Amino acid sequence: MLVVHPDRSTDREPMVDAVVGGGDTRSASVRAGLAAVPDDADIVLVHDAARPLASARLWERVLAAVQAGNDAVVPAVPVVDTLREVDGTTVDRTAYVAVQTPQGFRAAVLRRAHEGAPEGTDDASLVEAIGGKVLVVDGEPENRKITTAADLTALRGFAE
Repeated sequence: MLVVHPDRSTDREPMVDAVVGGGDTRSASVRAGLAAVPDDADIVLVHDAARPLASARLWERVLAAVQAGNDAVVPAVPVVDTLREVDGTTVDRTAYVAVQTPQGFRAAVLRRAHEGAPEGTDDASLVEAIGGKVLVVDGEPENRKITTAADLTALRGFAE
């Protein structure tokens, strides 16, 4: 996990302040990173390396929404596949979005959400669990998650 301090960064290149080893779980990795974030930080953005195509515009959109006072901000895209429950019942996909990273947080809220070492599939769900509000902003279809060899092959084709 990289910890970046914006006051030490240029307009085009962030300067890494620390490289922190991850944990056994996603949530443990975020807690390890949070431990390296200065106590006076107001905002924390959490991003996973599995989404290498997040644009600068997406980062700026998430950051601006947190700066506007939201507890947590997640980018998301509409679900395009037909969804079914395990029993075969079709689900109204217009009621759902697929959440991406980077996710942005008021630092104090994110720290509170991680107290007691809870586990979650993302940090926004931990913020919700403590009563925080999560704002959904437009994500990017190009911000694909790379989790399998097939995803990596598709990424190579997309990047060419």
